[in-house]
Amino acid sequence: MSDSRTPAQIEADIVRRRERLAETLDEIGVRVHPKTIIGDAKARVASTVDQTAGRAFVTANRLVTDVKSRFVHTDGAPRLERVVPVALAVVGVVGLLALSARRRRA
Repeated sequence: MSDSRTPAQIEADIVRRRERLAETLDEIGVRVHPKTIIGDAKARVASTVDQTAGRAFVTANRLVTDVKSRFVHTDGAPRLERVVPVALAVVGVVGLLALSARRRRA
């Protein structure tokens, strides 16, 4: 197997390969640098937090919409058949808590 390249071509190939190797080593140096690793980790954490917060917002929004739809008609009028019993229950619980607190003090 004979190499038909001239010494100048071989030398040029060696120079190109050295340059590529130097670029690769520089890139590896940047990737393994502690600041780069910390920056990448921070970015991943921030992305995860953003996704989690987004999911929490969507879930909370869905819950609020669901509860609202149970107590308000689509035209915005309150559903008295549902609001009144809940309001009475809340007043009753608050009254029992207040009565219980008075008994403890006495």
